[in-house]
Amino acid sequence: DTLWDLAIAEVEKRENPDDDGKRVEVCEKSVLFMGNKNGGKTTIILRCLEREEIPKPTLALEYTFGRRARRHNTPKDIAHFWELGGGTSLLELIRIPITSNNIRSFAVVLVLDLSKPNELWTTMEKLLQVTRNHVNKILTKLEKTNPEVATEIKQRMRNNLQRDHPDYELVDPFPIPLVIIGSKYDIFHEFDSEMRKIISKTLRFVSHYYGSSLVFTNKSEALLLKARALINHLAFGYDKSKSVSVDHSKPLFIPAGLDSLSQIGPPPASDSDIGKMHANTPLELWKKVFEKTFPPKSFCDLHDTKDPAEDLQYAEYEVDVMRAQKNQ
Repeated sequence: DTLWDLAIAEVEKRENPDDDGKRVEVCEKSVLFMGNKNGGKTTIILRCLEREEIPKPTLALEYTFGRRARRHNTPKDIAHFWELGGGTSLLELIRIPITSNNIRSFAVVLVLDLSKPNELWTTMEKLLQVTRNHVNKILTKLEKTNPEVATEIKQRMRNNLQRDHPDYELVDPFPIPLVIIGSKYDIFHEFDSEMRKIISKTLRFVSHYYGSSLVFTNKSEALLLKARALINHLAFGYDKSKSVSVDHSKPLFIPAGLDSLSQIGPPPASDSDIGKMHANTPLELWKKVFEKTFPPKSFCDLHDTKDPAEDLQYAEYEVDVMRAQKNQ
């Protein structure tokens, strides 16, 4: 048999029902991890895939995958994990993993370092803005070429919140599934209780506004398991957890659609302060209140001081010799 004959036979075998008459579809989903530099993204991915490796710093955009079988003797589902390194300095790479071919099964995990509140809002805003713009471009194209899919994607995000939810008209869901993870909870837990409350309330508002799930985590096994449950839901379609923890003195855990603006309450500032702030949207108001307590750092992510070409793990003899010649 030629390679083509074998390929045709393989496809026919997959398409024809197996012994019990049911055809098993292999499900493929993709998840993009992004967030603060050194915020713990790689550690979370390794835990999700149950890999005992020591995390290395992520260079630009990295890819790995995991496979899980839903039941015994069934083909394994595949989850593609992409990780964007460099904080907010490599935003244009977001368009590589998210394409019109995989947009229906794509999700985003935003990892925010709770120990750096002054970088928190800027990082979150930049990353979510660029991702949203890119996804919206894809959806606009899809509306022309495949309107059913575009409508299905938009409707799915609306469905995170029940129609009878009091905030149904007040929120602006992110166009694709989103999970926000607050990492380094152990350091955050040492903060002053008022600071913790402001950060927690703000993240609850942002998460609810975008129709996202929210979880706080650190390297402890119990907290990582909770984050893993949310990621497994995105990556392998596992059931969503129904438990909720909104107590500011404990790690937050709020699956999408289970919070409400009345429970979160108003932004943590006095009425006179809020009166002086000019904001066009609730999100803008929360941003101003948050940045009053935690002024954003003017940080420049753009120039990484370490040259990845000097890193031994990327050594490539022939390339390095040619490069040395060129530099000379």
